[in-house]
Amino acid sequence: MQKPNQRLKNQNAIITGSSNGIGKAIAIAIAREGANVLINYHSDKEGAEEVAHTISKFDNPGKTIVCKGDVSKEDDVLAMFSQVHKNFGPVDICVPNAGIQMDAPLHEMTLEQWSTVVNVNLTGQFLCARSAIREFLKNGVREGISRSAGKIIHVSSVHEVIPWAGHANYAASKGGLVMLMQSICQEYGPYKIRCNSVAPGAIKTDINKEVWGDPVKLEKVKELIPYKEMGEAEEIGSVACWLASDESEYINGTTIFVDGGMTCYPGFTTNG
Repeated sequence: MQKPNQRLKNQNAIITGSSNGIGKAIAIAIAREGANVLINYHSDKEGAEEVAHTISKFDNPGKTIVCKGDVSKEDDVLAMFSQVHKNFGPVDICVPNAGIQMDAPLHEMTLEQWSTVVNVNLTGQFLCARSAIREFLKNGVREGISRSAGKIIHVSSVHEVIPWAGHANYAASKGGLVMLMQSICQEYGPYKIRCNSVAPGAIKTDINKEVWGDPVKLEKVKELIPYKEMGEAEEIGSVACWLASDESEYINGTTIFVDGGMTCYPGFTTNG
């Protein structure tokens, strides 16, 4: 992990689904750079509080608050933004990260499985982005804080471009996220609002432990990755943190894949 340089000092951030996994890594990375962070959780309060405790041990971290909320519920999203205002001030950075999987072959997938995944993974990102945009439009560029009026960093997946049999609801939600992100860029770029996505590949998080904890399954996954390694959540945190900073100011409306080359389809290495 690189030494922090306080490049997000005095900024305020919301990271949804940040009690564990990739969201946790993003919250830690952004707080280490001096931003105040709302750590959102759905059911894992203990995990969220542990993230806050971890951040408190760093040198000169941002402040944290822990907030329960379901990102698919409009009132819960509005409450998160209200909490940031109450504790820190204006929101500068919004990272809609919360996501779930409910897998099934399409012909067996229930409407509940479809709707639940789309509601969290896509509608939840819409609700967070909408609240953030309203905030950014009201505040404008905060001189001396950031060159942008605000930054939205969606957490997507390689499956925004790679089909995934047995996971149609998940892949569809991530595919839809591309158009949401790019449409936000197109519409609000003139207001100095930046909107990008980070798309992880195979990352060593708890949701994938069945794979990376099994040597046979791990070797099978490595066949899909030119770099021949699974990624670490901290690597996603680093990219998200950079996208939140002025160092990436001219990057808008794009997806950065953090996947070890998975989207280069290594199955075609020997002519397919």
